[in-house]
Amino acid sequence: MHDCSNASAAQIVRNGKHPQIVLFVEEGGGDWHARKLKRAMEARGVEVSTTTLVQCAFDTRCASGLDIPGFDGRLPDGAFVRSVSTGSLEQITKRLGILHALRESGVRVWNDARVIERCVDKSTATFLFQKAGLPVPPTRVVEGIEAARAYAADVKTSLVSKPLFGSQGNGIRRVDSADELPPAEAVGNVYYLQRYLRHPDDTRFEDCRVFVSKGRILSAMMRVGTSWITNVHQGAAPEAVAEIEPEKARLALAAAEAIGADYAGVDLIRDETGQLMVLEINSNPAWKGLQSVTAEDIATALAHDFLDAIGVVGACP
Repeated sequence: MHDCSNASAAQIVRNGKHPQIVLFVEEGGGDWHARKLKRAMEARGVEVSTTTLVQCAFDTRCASGLDIPGFDGRLPDGAFVRSVSTGSLEQITKRLGILHALRESGVRVWNDARVIERCVDKSTATFLFQKAGLPVPPTRVVEGIEAARAYAADVKTSLVSKPLFGSQGNGIRRVDSADELPPAEAVGNVYYLQRYLRHPDDTRFEDCRVFVSKGRILSAMMRVGTSWITNVHQGAAPEAVAEIEPEKARLALAAAEAIGADYAGVDLIRDETGQLMVLEINSNPAWKGLQSVTAEDIATALAHDFLDAIGVVGACP
């Protein structure tokens, strides 16, 4: 736990003023996580403006080239990305462009656009994990249902089909034969196929979510589901982890490093032989379920790590 009671307002003034932070949140507001983060940052004396990337604009009339609500054409001292929000390809490209532009302008962005792009595209994340020497499930990503059917027929094992850009367990499907593949329009005609790892006789479905921030483990939990899909969003129950196993900690930290993430949720799973594997990584992880089973104040820890990264002296001893 972090105790910031000794950090005075004078200590956290930088360049003669309180640091001004932008917190990018989900369109529509109401994000529990964003509210927690904002309070944790403001408790350290920084000024926090919450807005969405939807509301930001490129604008050549601004000296910075960017119009971010609350900054009058100026740049923030740091940017924390809680959400990019859903949208069309063009909308997402523009929003990530804003994050790229902030980084190119010298603003520290947590996580920046490069990390978000690597995490949101499961195929790139899996590639980077393998390139870093981390164990990953056998995976093939192809275009077109005929190529997917050929692979399913060739491997002759149960597969898991995942949307390339999906999250929270939405759109995941177990495929026991080529005939059970989802239609092309359901996956954007790109099939991300992983070998189904669990033993056929399994009755306990679980994996491990490890929360990483600034190169350290904040906390971890087991996610136990009533089915093979173990996302908390899909009804799985979080269970406390008293002490994370060294191998789980090593893999989670290595996975975040392979992606270049400032903070992340890393999902680990054991296959039917007991081998630990890196399953996925999330660059904007939720932690409400984790917070319910850990003593660590996640928002406080994230605020401390972020403010330390942008050079806010005395943000937390």
